[in-house]
Amino acid sequence: MGKVSENKFVGQPILRQIVNILPREKFDELVIRLGSDKYYKAFFSWDQLIVMLFGIFSRCDSMGEVCDGMRALGGKLNYLGMESSPAKSTAGDALRDRDEELFRLFYFALIAHFSPLLSVSRKKSAGSRVSVSRSSMPLIRVR
Repeated sequence: MGKVSENKFVGQPILRQIVNILPREKFDELVIRLGSDKYYKAFFSWDQLIVMLFGIFSRCDSMGEVCDGMRALGGKLNYLGMESSPAKSTAGDALRDRDEELFRLFYFALIAHFSPLLSVSRKKSAGSRVSVSRSSMPLIRVR
């Protein structure tokens, strides 16, 4: 039997599960509407989102750490839909030059998409506003 060269995981990593629930079609609509991939030939907006999510979940402090961490995974990036780790300069240029409006609008699209799953306690109706006066708030003394 020959050696299998494709890297496969048992189950799916958590980051892959999170990426799978993101509404890609809404993201692609925003990319087309805003033209955020217009001047990029290899590092697209979706790749930047994946790199930034990787950095957040890996608790990286710099783009260098993010790219080094992704490079350390080697060929296992296929589970994220990426062939290889981006170069630090490529990821840094995209972070600096790409308009953040795409990610802001995608955030609100995610809230709208997942609103049926969000906690009811976070939703406020016009009639359920509670006013809190200063007299009803407890005093906390700091020593």
